[in-house]
Amino acid sequence: MGRLWEVLGSEGVPRAKSPSEAPRSPTIPKKEDVEGDENFSEREGSSTSDRPSATPEIISTIHRIFIEPTQDVADSQSEAVLPTNYEASTSSIETPQEEILDRGLATLRELQEDGREYVERLEEIREGLGLVRNQKQGLWTIIRERALKEMEEGHKDERYTVALERLQTYASCLPYSVEPNSEMQKLLDFYLMRIVQCIKAKDYEPGLLQWDAMIDNWVLLKYPIPLQKRAKLARVYFELCVTPGMPVTLLSTWANGLAEFLHSKKKITIEDMRLPWKPVYDILKKELFLTRRQFEVGQIPYYIGYVAEISRRFFHPAAIDEMLETFLPQFDGTILATQYYLTTFLPLSHPQTYLPLMFRMWDSINSCLWDDRMLSFISKLAEMHVDPSVSDPKRIDVIPDDALSEGENRPMWDRSDLDTPGQWPGLWKDVGIFTNAQWATIMSKCLTSMEIPLANSGSLTTGSTVDSRASYEIGRLPKATWRICTDPVIIPHFLSPVLLRSRATTPYGASDMRTDPLETSGSPNAYLAGCKALDSLSRMIISTESFFHPSNSGTWTTDLSAFIKYLHRQLTPLIRRELVRCLRTPALLATFSRDPTTVSNIQSCFKSMSIMEPELILHPILERAVPSLEALVETHRTTAVIKALGAVALSLVSRDIYYPGSKHLLTILELLLPGIDLNDPTKTLCTTAFLVEISQSIKFGDLTEFPRSDSDAQLITVDIAHLSVDNIPALVIDELPHGIEPGETPHLSRTEEDALLRESTRGFPDWVASFIRRVILLLENLPEDTGGEVRSGSENEIVDAVMAACNQICTHLSEPLFDLALNLIYDYATTTVRPNCVHAVHQLVECISNANSLKALDRFLPFCITTIQTELHNGASSVRTTSMTSAPLPSDATFHWTMAILRGVISNDGKALLVYKKEILHLFKVLQRKTLSKRGFSRASKLLTTVLLTLTQTYPTESRFVNPPEWSSEEFQKSHHAHWGKLYDPGKVAVTWHTPSDGEIEFALEILREIVKPSLDALDTLLEDNISDQEVWRNDFCRHLSYIRNVFGGIPTFIKEVISQDDAFTTTDILNEIPEFIAPVDSVNAGFTLLDGDPRHKFVTDLRNRFGDFLHRAGQYLRSKGPENTLDAAQMVLRCMRTFLLEYGDSKESYYTQRDRYESKVNVTRQYSGQKAWPRALYVRKARLYHSARLRWNSIERLRSHLQDALIDEIAEWCIYDGVRRRVFPIIYKALTPASPDYRVKGALWQINTPAFAKYAMTEPTLVVDFVKALFSCQVYERVSIQNCLSVIAENCLAQFVEPSFIIYSLDLQSMNRAVDELEAVLPADLVDDVLVKKGAYNTQHRINLLYETRTLTDLARNPQTHWKYTIVAIRILRTLIRREEPIYGPQLSYFLDMARDSNATMRYYALSGITKALRYIKLRTSSSPDLREVALGINYNPLKRIVPIENPSENYTNCVLASFKSMLDPKLAAEVPVLKDSMKSGWLVWASADERYLMPLTDKSTFQPWEAGSIDAQAFWRSVATHFAEETNHENLTMHNIAAIKSICTVQPVINELVDSDDQNKQRAAAELLAGIIGGSKHWTQAAQTRLWAWFTPLIPQILGSNVKLDTLNIWTSFLEYLAWNRDPRRLVPLVTYVMDLFNSMDCNSESAFEAVKVASFHRGMAEEFGWKFTAWTDLSIDRYWKELSSEHDELRGYIADALELSAKIMRRPRLTIPTASCLVKEARTLPSDFDIMGMRGSYHGDRVRDLVSKFPVWRRQRVPGPRAFDSTYDRVAVLVCKWLYQAMYDVQAISVFDYILPLMPELFRFGEINDNDDLVAHSGLVLDRMCGLTPPPHLIRPLLNHIFHAIKASPSYKTRLNALPLLQIWYFRQGCSILAEERMILEILKVVSGSLDDEKIEVREMAGVTLAGILRSSPRDPILMLKSHFVSLSKRTLPARSAAGYPEALRKLHGAILGICALVDAFPYTVESWTPGLLTQVLAEHVYDPLPIAATVRKCASDFRKSHIDTWHEDVSRFDEEQLSTLSTMLSGNSYYA
Repeated sequence: MGRLWEVLGSEGVPRAKSPSEAPRSPTIPKKEDVEGDENFSEREGSSTSDRPSATPEIISTIHRIFIEPTQDVADSQSEAVLPTNYEASTSSIETPQEEILDRGLATLRELQEDGREYVERLEEIREGLGLVRNQKQGLWTIIRERALKEMEEGHKDERYTVALERLQTYASCLPYSVEPNSEMQKLLDFYLMRIVQCIKAKDYEPGLLQWDAMIDNWVLLKYPIPLQKRAKLARVYFELCVTPGMPVTLLSTWANGLAEFLHSKKKITIEDMRLPWKPVYDILKKELFLTRRQFEVGQIPYYIGYVAEISRRFFHPAAIDEMLETFLPQFDGTILATQYYLTTFLPLSHPQTYLPLMFRMWDSINSCLWDDRMLSFISKLAEMHVDPSVSDPKRIDVIPDDALSEGENRPMWDRSDLDTPGQWPGLWKDVGIFTNAQWATIMSKCLTSMEIPLANSGSLTTGSTVDSRASYEIGRLPKATWRICTDPVIIPHFLSPVLLRSRATTPYGASDMRTDPLETSGSPNAYLAGCKALDSLSRMIISTESFFHPSNSGTWTTDLSAFIKYLHRQLTPLIRRELVRCLRTPALLATFSRDPTTVSNIQSCFKSMSIMEPELILHPILERAVPSLEALVETHRTTAVIKALGAVALSLVSRDIYYPGSKHLLTILELLLPGIDLNDPTKTLCTTAFLVEISQSIKFGDLTEFPRSDSDAQLITVDIAHLSVDNIPALVIDELPHGIEPGETPHLSRTEEDALLRESTRGFPDWVASFIRRVILLLENLPEDTGGEVRSGSENEIVDAVMAACNQICTHLSEPLFDLALNLIYDYATTTVRPNCVHAVHQLVECISNANSLKALDRFLPFCITTIQTELHNGASSVRTTSMTSAPLPSDATFHWTMAILRGVISNDGKALLVYKKEILHLFKVLQRKTLSKRGFSRASKLLTTVLLTLTQTYPTESRFVNPPEWSSEEFQKSHHAHWGKLYDPGKVAVTWHTPSDGEIEFALEILREIVKPSLDALDTLLEDNISDQEVWRNDFCRHLSYIRNVFGGIPTFIKEVISQDDAFTTTDILNEIPEFIAPVDSVNAGFTLLDGDPRHKFVTDLRNRFGDFLHRAGQYLRSKGPENTLDAAQMVLRCMRTFLLEYGDSKESYYTQRDRYESKVNVTRQYSGQKAWPRALYVRKARLYHSARLRWNSIERLRSHLQDALIDEIAEWCIYDGVRRRVFPIIYKALTPASPDYRVKGALWQINTPAFAKYAMTEPTLVVDFVKALFSCQVYERVSIQNCLSVIAENCLAQFVEPSFIIYSLDLQSMNRAVDELEAVLPADLVDDVLVKKGAYNTQHRINLLYETRTLTDLARNPQTHWKYTIVAIRILRTLIRREEPIYGPQLSYFLDMARDSNATMRYYALSGITKALRYIKLRTSSSPDLREVALGINYNPLKRIVPIENPSENYTNCVLASFKSMLDPKLAAEVPVLKDSMKSGWLVWASADERYLMPLTDKSTFQPWEAGSIDAQAFWRSVATHFAEETNHENLTMHNIAAIKSICTVQPVINELVDSDDQNKQRAAAELLAGIIGGSKHWTQAAQTRLWAWFTPLIPQILGSNVKLDTLNIWTSFLEYLAWNRDPRRLVPLVTYVMDLFNSMDCNSESAFEAVKVASFHRGMAEEFGWKFTAWTDLSIDRYWKELSSEHDELRGYIADALELSAKIMRRPRLTIPTASCLVKEARTLPSDFDIMGMRGSYHGDRVRDLVSKFPVWRRQRVPGPRAFDSTYDRVAVLVCKWLYQAMYDVQAISVFDYILPLMPELFRFGEINDNDDLVAHSGLVLDRMCGLTPPPHLIRPLLNHIFHAIKASPSYKTRLNALPLLQIWYFRQGCSILAEERMILEILKVVSGSLDDEKIEVREMAGVTLAGILRSSPRDPILMLKSHFVSLSKRTLPARSAAGYPEALRKLHGAILGICALVDAFPYTVESWTPGLLTQVLAEHVYDPLPIAATVRKCASDFRKSHIDTWHEDVSRFDEEQLSTLSTMLSGNSYYA
């Protein structure tokens, strides 16, 4: 650029230098160096503002290039300015201006080339500088790491310092001092030591749970946790999470705690702490997949998966090889668990090893789950590797590897191909860290994830169906991050200029970016803004643009809108601008969507874009808003534009974001006033939300009242030094000044903008007055008051929203406008009485009072006091009532109206109330004495609450958008518009708080003395007196209690509560815990007014205790009087009890309400992710939240006094729950005794049914027995309502009841002990207490012993008086109580065995499952090692299992293993050498280092230890069980729990023969279940026993699988074979396998009866599916057998053949590895070419057979005889079979392989669709072609697929084929655009083929070609579009011959094709107008409006579609047309008028 400026300056008139100007260096500093160096200007010797003067005057010089110098000019070359006779000199030029212009243009072109060369050189220099900078950064990182380690001991860690600064920021916002950090750190140490002690004592529950909760609460106080303690504590939580057998309720708590300490990437990193990965994997692997005998599904996999995701950052990258060595052998091409392990465990810091393999696996798998997890995984990689140093291999050695768990090792694989000499450059490749091929895959998957249907739903991916068929366990894992959230994360992180910038801005998009006639496609590497990621994004957005429009919306619109919502990041100016241009059109289209989620997403998108490029967003929104607000349009359009305006509110008013925006504000505000409409709630809510957004950012004040200041006269200056390389002058002038769009006028100067804005503020007074009147009008139109306490329904929501807006507006009014608003509200309130808006008027008055309490009180209070006293004197509220349901009296209307006004005016600023202290206190006394109605004394007592809260609480007094000093400054008053939209950084906000003064405290105490004490005295008298007049007594009782209750409700922070801890431990709610482990709360400073030791504190405390004592006596008194006539009094007492117990500090509900409001405020005000500066109102809300958190701290875990316990007991007697569970259980149980009345039982049951009680009672083992006995005692009640309630309670309780896991108390884990010791080591030594640990351990053992009381439930269940429904509940409870570590209670198991023979099927089900569980645990305890950890994990050791090392894995080894399954087994050898292999746990992809094999049992001696002998007669037991099995009629297949129970017992073989001999379906099923269980459990019998079994069973096989099988029993025996074959070596089932295969080989496929063949095929398929690839040895023979029967006469059998073809391809699929090991696989994935099929995803097994079909189909087609029986021809039979096969193959995980079969068959697939006499074949072929579009083919198959489609379009004689092939081409272009667009020749060929179809003979084909062409052009490069435009325009100029001419039809067809092509060009851009669109419409198409059909119809349809698609943007698009073109377009749409 420096050279350019010098050349420009040398050819013009040079600028004269001043004598004082020193010579300057021609070196231009690098931009980022200048911006990043604050001292740059000082080193250069001049200020930054002087730097542009060192360069020539570019503007002047450029002008002079085009002017030949005259003599005058030549003489004055030494001058710095043009001569005065400039005009004359320019007119006297002799040389022709044309020559000068040519020379100037030539010079510019030459300079342009020089500039480009300079750019290239500059980039090279910058790359070199970048390497140097990386080296510097690397060195600095090492130095900094060492420095931080040295500083850590002294707490000088930078992160700790930042946290302390954040704490200081919080503390500075409070009006009181907070505890010093040192004190709170001591408290933290105490909590941490208690955690250590609880873990050592194994007191996990309740001890550790309490202290975990205390840590959570401590964190809310915002004190920092030192790094060392954070790391040690996190390690402890990690060890808790990976403790085997940890109950899921506790596991969820530990997982959340771990996330709390590890979620911040800044507070802790892998350099601070490492975690082992193996313990997490061990638990997840064991818990994820259930055995067939497990039925209790838990959430452990979910939480362990969550722990893995949290901990992944801390897994050492050196463990990558071992992880891959562990995970990859498990992959068999179908299971998705391996993929979860890979994407969850692998460290993200060094993906260069495994990333290529991950992409290859991704390409080979068809699964939406896989896609979602991979996209989430890649998004994390993209975010992390923006910093190239993260992946430096040297970091692996630098990071300490000190977290190896038992069994971990560190294999070192060959990485020579990854070696990089010199400085590590990072992972950057073609696009970020990805190659072009990988990027194409990512973009294709992103587009697929949107689930956009094109032709039909068949074009969607089939992966979701595949996932639904996957194993159930995968669904128990944590779901991947929503793909729509991850997709946008990937792209923005690579939005950086990496290549030459494209010569067009936003190509393929908005028309104003494509106006350059010299524009060419350029090289393939010329990307939009020089960024390929942005280029890809642009193509994706343009191709999906039409799906944003409301007319084409659907479920996908929500995803699309969410996608663009998350697309924002800090970008370079050019990329940022292009990104906004790209997203603007779809966002504007979706603005009017009717889907609220979509609209919300678009609002967020507008927020981000309005910050990035406000000038590109604000004007389009304003242009749409004004017409929608002015005119009567659809309701949803009005609300949509209001929401859009709300999204850009900050950009509209902020002068820093967009200076010219504010002048539009008043116009918008005026248009929005009608939006406040009671009849349209949605519009009102949107309007008020916008007003709140606006009003919290501006001040409403008339600026014209003040003279203009000098600061308003600033001009815009251009800083040339900040020009970037992208702004070098070029011939293509598409870079206009910032903020200027083509066709727009330049912005005004700041002076002019300020003048317009100042003038617009003149309308604020009128608008404020109109707004207040509009609010009053809304209040007057509210519906009449129904007598309730609070208005319900939408009206209440509207009133709240309107008042929120009114409050913000009143707060930000200037003084004159405030007086105006105050007068308006005062006039209305004092002259009107509206009973319908009494509830709302106090809110209105409160709004004006919040802004200026003193003024409001001065106006309103005298009026209110006078009016209230007058009304009371005249009898208002004199009728005694105690219920709010009574209608208000009309005579009381004025009284209630004035009370509402008074309540509103006294709600802010307690200091202002002191002026009227006497009047207010006197008024309260009068109200207390004279308000007798419920409505009257309730509102009067609420006045007391309001006054006391105002006087005694600490709260912010204002929330204006600037700090109070600034608001009050004179400069702000005169120029507050310059501060509009001001945002603050943390620490710069000053919050104004109200704190009680001495006068306010005295006022509050006086209220207590004058109001509360007399009322208590009166109440004591009422309890002592006899009730003479019930109504008067009840009214006085309720009235006095109401006043007292509201007084104490108004002073929750007035006194700080003090209760002795000695008394509190006796009343704790914690069961069976030592006092030291019960967590107390040390109070913190939270603004409490009176503290202990103050006499005033004692006065209030005594008064409060007196109140509590009275409530206790009153409750007992009212219960003694019975329920008659005391309901209102009882309700009032209970409400008072709630106030007494809970109104202290801040309740949990109040705190979470504050938090929700704060989070809602954050969401509303957030403009972009990572925002640092926020509106001041948000900081005020944040300070309020922090104050609430401190109050909440003081109210949690409150110690209770004996008085409070007495009140709780009294509440329990009333069956009302109010916060304590343990204490009220005995009272509730007492109510459930048979002697209790029904109403009391119902009350107790209703209370128990609340989740707080049911969950607590069932999850606390010590309470279960009493709880169950209490419920069972209710079976004597006959009322249906009671029994129904009990049924609901039982189900709710059983859902919460889980298996107790006490094994954790017996485990002694070294890793846990080490972690606890390390945490203890960083804590003060004086906190260590070993005696306390022993005491806690003893107490833990005591709790464990209490569990054995649950055995008494067995007696309860056995009781003959127990009803059968209750017995079922008892069985379920007893089944759950079976524990893996504890031998089962003998009577309990005996009871299960008895119930297994019960006649009730439900009882049998639960009893059998209980037997199964008990015996499974017996097996576990018998065969496991003494290590309890393995028992907890469920690991048992089979004495027959052996681990066989795999020495030399190879393809030959794999083939030998698979072939061995068919070989005969030598029993003697098999008992010595392990050869049996039941499950193939490795080997498909790669082999593990060792394999599991099994020995055959010994001949006559059992290898297993003996179990307990049976205690009942086996023969009778099994006969009874079999009888009941045979009577079950609700199952068509085998029942797994029956088989599991039989397999678990598996001791006899009786009664099966008689079941087998029966023809009854249910008996056959019973026989199958018995046989499956016996045979399944026999594999561990001795060989002699197995021989006897098979000798008995083998003769039965022909009967069982032969003659006995009928249509209704086929599924039964098929599932019998499937059960036996699952995870079983075929050599264990030789007789069955042999019989089935013999049947298969001998079956007659064309016999008269199809059933015989179908039966055999069903058996064969079931066995093959379950054997899996162990069936390899039989697969070839099976397929050869089937292949001969492709044309079988039976359609059912052909369906089985299709299944077999699909299944065999899966079984025979093999990866292509040199050596099947993990290390070889990973390396070859990196080194082999991308098109090498390493995963074996290509379909090769059926290749020869498919080629055979291709050769035979033509023969069969010729032999086919059309007609009614055509479907029975060989051609049709085989064709349907092939379609079924391909269709099923596409719904498989390995669906990618189907493309190799579809390719050669595609011509026939198209021909199938041509057949007219077989609708079934046509439908099947269409399904195949549709579903094919939902798959992603290998990249190298895209071109062959397109060629087949091309051939069908161009060469097929059938128009149906051509018609069906065209949409396929568009779908493929849409789905695979990234791959297709990479090859320009392919694009041109596609366009050529589609354009050629415009000349088709069939009009349907031509029209479809037009539609297809429009869809393809929408996302195509520009050059082909321009070429097609020229081509079609030239064709359209041909004239038609006469109709009678021979060539007329052909000419008409060709012309119609040209017109369709032109229409396609217009339709390709439905929401923009290209520069050539008006010409095409009005100059080309208009000439053919009256041509013969179908041309005329096509033209009119095109014009009509153009009008429909541009109706929303016509106000913008109309500028593209001139007057003549608009007239012509109108004629095209409406036609000529006859009269015209």
